[in-house]
Amino acid sequence: MSLSDKALLRYDRQIVLKDFDIEKQQQLATANVMIVGMGGLGCIVATYLASSGIGRLTLVDPDTVSLSNIPRQILFTEDDCGKAKVDVAKQQLALRNKDCHIVTYPYAIDDSEIWFERCAEHDMIIDCTDQLYSRQQINRLCFTTSVPLISGAAIRMEGCVISFTWKKDEPCYECLSHRFGNSVGSCVENGVMSPLTGVIGSLQAMEAIRHLTHYGCQTEGRYLLYDAMNFSFTPLKVKRNPHCSLCA
Repeated sequence: MSLSDKALLRYDRQIVLKDFDIEKQQQLATANVMIVGMGGLGCIVATYLASSGIGRLTLVDPDTVSLSNIPRQILFTEDDCGKAKVDVAKQQLALRNKDCHIVTYPYAIDDSEIWFERCAEHDMIIDCTDQLYSRQQINRLCFTTSVPLISGAAIRMEGCVISFTWKKDEPCYECLSHRFGNSVGSCVENGVMSPLTGVIGSLQAMEAIRHLTHYGCQTEGRYLLYDAMNFSFTPLKVKRNPHCSLCA
């Protein structure tokens, strides 16, 4: 189905970009993306993807809104405390783009067969969780189903983004995370500066749009570090671990 006149007007500023045309906007309109984790990163990613014209979003998070979430989780207010994050997010995103179809799962992912099936139904998974174990679990789901993955993290004054599309000799998240050890905590233990999640979430959303529309250069295996304390970005190339417990 072609874009309506209203959609052409709505997304005009994207369509007129050099090498980004109506066809690429149509690709966004037919895309089906799952966002796991509706915290600081997930709220940003979902807002920008819905606003940019993604056709279908699946939101996954078992948590409810708490007062300490409000500073960085921009879809929520104090009145939402105690409510399921995915339900509030769905309502808020509908106000931004009623044409974006939103599915919600208010519970955690696991290694059951149903999650492999749900993962395989999507064009991309975006990991916005804040626990190393959850990121490794999502990596397993995506690697097994060959669904592209964009993983992001934000903690203290540091953040990172990395994309995986499972091409030959490309690393997986396990190739990287085995270096972290067991000492990596979440923002609950370590804290996080609120705007940092906006920076990293925006980068994830931008990478999602680029990958879905094949816009710009390839970035698979490129690990982008952001140091907010020193206002610096550092790109690193992650190589596949020949002894990886998953992809090797």
